[in-house]
Amino acid sequence: MKLNRLAAKRNWFRNRSKENLARASTHRLTMAIPWLLVSLFFPSVNRAQIPVYEVTPVESTIKFGVDSSIPIKGTFDKWNASIRLSSMDVRSAVLEIEIQADSVNTGSGLKNNKLKSKDFFDVKGSPTITFKSTKIVQTGPNTFELEGNFTIRGVTKMEKLTLIGNGKGSPSGSIEGTMAFDRKDYGMNKGIPFVKIANRVEVNVSLKWKRIGGPPPVFQQ
Repeated sequence: MKLNRLAAKRNWFRNRSKENLARASTHRLTMAIPWLLVSLFFPSVNRAQIPVYEVTPVESTIKFGVDSSIPIKGTFDKWNASIRLSSMDVRSAVLEIEIQADSVNTGSGLKNNKLKSKDFFDVKGSPTITFKSTKIVQTGPNTFELEGNFTIRGVTKMEKLTLIGNGKGSPSGSIEGTMAFDRKDYGMNKGIPFVKIANRVEVNVSLKWKRIGGPPPVFQQ
């Protein structure tokens, strides 16, 4: 009899434990559902409150030039650019530009081929030229200074891009920017026979943009 009672008590405790575990699991699931709904809902709300931009390449240009005894200036015909913000603060903006190096166009086949060679852009070894901003400082009502990682020929260094913005608070506008770098810092040490070439290379970007979502960003000035 004592053995039967002991076995019955053990079975009762086991059943009770299973019931408690089932209740606890149900409770956790019930509590998790509202948090899941919150996590699904609020990010979409936050995204809706952040400005979303689109760069329109057809109306935009990326040019470069270097002082030399024979003019060396041109454009890049193939590239992509994006402007992304992580908050309403304009200082959270990140500008990214990716250029197809072999799309260089100086108007001269000889110059194009020389710039594509290993002595300069080395398009076979490093097909893209990129810039990604890491910091933005508003220096005036519509002027900015961007620090970022500039990569050419597989070499990455920090460079500065100065910008003038147009269309503040509007659904569309443009940014005009200038960046200068020393070509020898990136391994472009050679020249062109009978042509004097300066070391300083200037890059000019003119990007047309549209705000396709969210309100305009907040500026410091």
